[in-house]
Amino acid sequence: MTKGPKGGVEIYKKRRKACLERIKDGVAIIAANPELIRNNDVHYPYRQDSSFYYLTGYTEPESVIVLDPSSPSPFVLFVREKDPSRELWDGFRYGTQGAEQYYGPNKVYPITEFEKMLPDLIKNAEKIYYKIGEYKEFDETVLEGMQLARRMKGRSGLGAPSLVDIKQLIGELRLFKTDEELDFLRKATEISAHGHIAAMSACRPGMFEFEIEAVVESEFRKRGAERLGYGSIVGSGANATVLHYVSNSDEIMKDQLLLIDAGAEYGYVTGDITRTFPVSGKFTPAQKKFYEAVLTVQKDCISAIKPGVKLADIHQRAIDGLTDQMLELGILKGNKKSLIEKREFFKYYPHGTSHWLGMDVHDSGLYQVNGEPRKLEPRMCFTVEPGLYIPTNDTSAPAEYRGLGVRIEDDVTVTDSGCEVLTKLAPKEVSEMESIIGKNR
Repeated sequence: MTKGPKGGVEIYKKRRKACLERIKDGVAIIAANPELIRNNDVHYPYRQDSSFYYLTGYTEPESVIVLDPSSPSPFVLFVREKDPSRELWDGFRYGTQGAEQYYGPNKVYPITEFEKMLPDLIKNAEKIYYKIGEYKEFDETVLEGMQLARRMKGRSGLGAPSLVDIKQLIGELRLFKTDEELDFLRKATEISAHGHIAAMSACRPGMFEFEIEAVVESEFRKRGAERLGYGSIVGSGANATVLHYVSNSDEIMKDQLLLIDAGAEYGYVTGDITRTFPVSGKFTPAQKKFYEAVLTVQKDCISAIKPGVKLADIHQRAIDGLTDQMLELGILKGNKKSLIEKREFFKYYPHGTSHWLGMDVHDSGLYQVNGEPRKLEPRMCFTVEPGLYIPTNDTSAPAEYRGLGVRIEDDVTVTDSGCEVLTKLAPKEVSEMESIIGKNR
């Protein structure tokens, strides 16, 4: 195995430096994700906590970071010790020596020492930067350590140090991608796009949704994805009107549209692409009109992205455009302004247009600053994903559109003058998709 963090230690050293500069009045504590039991003695596949990984590149559970900018050892890492008997069953462990050699901490200790050492590590801190409420057992350890640290000061009259959410602070760092992170994200979105192309090529009537799911995810892994960015959505027909449909169990019928929302994770960042296409390989006239209504709005939203624009502006642009399209299609009737004020569009477009993207599919980062919607800046990455979903039993909509669900989602990064569409490899024009669908039947 290749030892050490993906991309090299310098990436993580720079991130820690940026974090340390923001916590000069305190000590930060970040815990690894706990392992979770799936059933009996079988675990879910393990994935490290995104913020923990962001600062270290370290992927083993039962680990803790302590960052203290005032200490001679500002980066302390607690890890599992080497254990040949457990490694026989569960695989390689770095142990304290391996972690020190490959990950660059100033000090490394066994995880079993953390509880005992914590009060001394935080005794001089004015603030403790820690995300409370994620891991209950670890919360108790940290809070008990804070109380013991306060007692170590004697009768000072001082209370326990205040708690500050370290995940929010790290989230603001994660919001702005470095060159290295953008390279990883370009690779993740490239792999994701190839998965969607493979699904289009393989699709044919009579397949089951889970077969298409297998095609997508197999392509991800063949191209180097470490795992899925999130559970794949493969919804045919009316299943596409269910926003987080994950059963993926129905047979795909000839005259249906197929919606696939799937993304590959590479280098601990994920792509997030949605494409909708006809199972038969050819849109019916009604399906094409409906699909192109969403595509027109999606492309218009992307064209408006540049520094200074707000995500709220992009969402409003999608609402305006989709309302125009629904009026033209006869799905909505009346005055546009009144329809928007009364949120009549929400019945058919009930979700946001964008979310931050990075290490998590719904990535960290504030959406408002000082109570105002945040303005876009270069190196922010997010999705653009308008959609329309018409329930099968909605008798107020024209019959030819009932049961249709279309979402078109791309990933973008803001540049100095506009945006880069990271997912441009995934086809979305009608002619492009119709030339691919079923090619490998």
